[in-house]
This record gives sequence, structure tokens and C-alpha cells, in this order.
Amino acid sequence: MQKTKLLLTSLSLTGLFALAGCSFPGVYKIDIQQGNVVTQDMIDQLRPGMTRRQVRFIMGNPLITDTFHADRWDYLYSIQPGGGQRLQERVSLVFDGSDQLVGLAGDFMPGVSRDQAIMGEGSDTDSAQPQAKPQDETPPAPGSLLEQIQREVDQVETVPVPTPEPLDTDPQ
Repeated sequence: MQKTKLLLTSLSLTGLFALAGCSFPGVYKIDIQQGNVVTQDMIDQLRPGMTRRQVRFIMGNPLITDTFHADRWDYLYSIQPGGGQRLQERVSLVFDGSDQLVGLAGDFMPGVSRDQAIMGEGSDTDSAQPQAKPQDETPPAPGSLLEQIQREVDQVETVPVPTPEPLDTDPQ
């Protein structure tokens, strides 16, 4: 009886330790990134007629250089944010026989960069989004902490920043 109880306890404890390694809700999962990070700004810098060296300077080394298609460079990027759905982007650059860029294909299109789209800048996003109107601020109640802080801010005197004198470059 004692051995059975000890065996059951050890098996239960082993099972709990095995479950502890599994995924539980609320457990932090890292973002998994693989491949070359390619941004819209990089794509916008590419021009037809660029040499391989110029393209490598802008884009970095390609992830895939196919021996059967030596004139094509493939850039792949995938990210799986926190155990969620994996997103993948692909760009293929094509060179001609004289090592000059002649075309590209993939998931990026010329236009507003993602950074500009996020910031709300660019030609398409300015006209589509209405500008937020500033709200009228109500004055703070008399004697409140906000009024005291505002009064102190209003009474602050500006002090000019001293500019250093230029260094004497003539040796004497």
C-alpha cells in the first residue's frame, strides 16, 4: 500500500512537471523572426539599371541565391508574433546579363512607406483621415493644485542659453 501511494505521488508530480513545460494562457511567447528584413523604404530606393553591388548595399545579402537562376535574388522574411499566425513577405530581384537590375516582384509595391502610413503621412492618408479638432480646455478650479501648477508655469522666466565662444584655431 505504501509503495502504491508513493508511486501515485511520484507519477502525479512527474505529470505536473510535464504540464508545466506546456503552453498555458498568459505565458509570454517571443516573436520569431526569420530571413531578411525588407522595408518599403528599401524598395523605393531601387532603380532599374543598378548594379548588384548597389542593390546589395541597399538590400543586404539575399537569403536565397539559386544556382539554376543566377540572375534572380530572393529575399524572404517571416514573423510569427507571440505564437500567433505567421506572416511572410517575399521580394525577388531580377538582373540581366550585364549584372544590372531589370525588375522586381513580390509583396511590396511603390508608394507610401509603412512608417508613413502608420504616422498618418503621405498622399493617400492625409485626405482620407479627418483632422482631430482641439478640445476647449476648461480652466482649473480656483485654489486647486492644477491652478497652482499653471500659475507657477506662467511665472517662469526664460533664460537665454549661453553660446560658447569659438575656439582659437591659430597656434601662437
